[in-house]
Amino acid sequence: MGQWQDWIGREELRRDRIDPALLARWCATFDRAAPADGTVPQGLHWCLCTPDAPSATLGPDGHPLRDDAPGSFLPPIPLPRRMWASSRTEFLLPLRVGEAVERRSQVLSVAEKSGSSGALAFVEVEHVTSGEAGAAVREVQTVVYREAADPAAPPAPPLLGTGTFDPAPWPVHRALIPSEVLLFRYSALTFNSHRIHYDLPYAAEVENYRGLVVHGPLTATLLLDLARRELGDNVLKSFVFRGVSPAICGEMLHLMLRSKNAAFELGAFAADGRKVVEASAT
Repeated sequence: MGQWQDWIGREELRRDRIDPALLARWCATFDRAAPADGTVPQGLHWCLCTPDAPSATLGPDGHPLRDDAPGSFLPPIPLPRRMWASSRTEFLLPLRVGEAVERRSQVLSVAEKSGSSGALAFVEVEHVTSGEAGAAVREVQTVVYREAADPAAPPAPPLLGTGTFDPAPWPVHRALIPSEVLLFRYSALTFNSHRIHYDLPYAAEVENYRGLVVHGPLTATLLLDLARRELGDNVLKSFVFRGVSPAICGEMLHLMLRSKNAAFELGAFAADGRKVVEASAT
């Protein structure tokens, strides 16, 4: 890990404005109305201050290439596969439509490990998104880098089993099938050109997935929307999620919520009961 010490503490600043058209497109994507009080729904912050690297600087996976230049924000870890592993988010203030925002990001840590699939590298990044009234969203995001997929390995995730997800322990349940259109719209909202979300030959033949992969923050946004349906807009103070297994486009996804020790437990599950995302909120 020593070779990446120079990246710890590096910062990046991006600015944006919450355009009413962005909010309209976001609400259209999730088939919902905007809050009546002019605030922004929780989860829309992932569509602000998006990366704007020129197309010529993108790597084979659609993400910006990383190098060791002094202005490089993320370290050029020589592992080709990138995934959004988890986030810990605090909602401090509601953002409002029309206001200017900025996002200050800082690399907190870089850790190299070995797992069953080979070498791994975890990069923790803190993002603080502020509106005109001050800091509104503080998030610590963990990105994981992995070795190239083994073409001899079975595609991930495993084929759906014979089991059936049982929603009985969960009082709040929504089932939906993420479509190609939903994935495309979310990629457009976040300006995310990672090819596992829209390029099926790449996802299957290069990264060895058995279908297009549903974005981690898209599943997280669907869970936030489930909480909104049950509790109302902008009531959560914190939200933590961790990807457990990929969700595949075109397959049933069960979104769940229940109270637990004065907080809330949330989860996303495949049709056979495989856990996709685990989450909690206060």
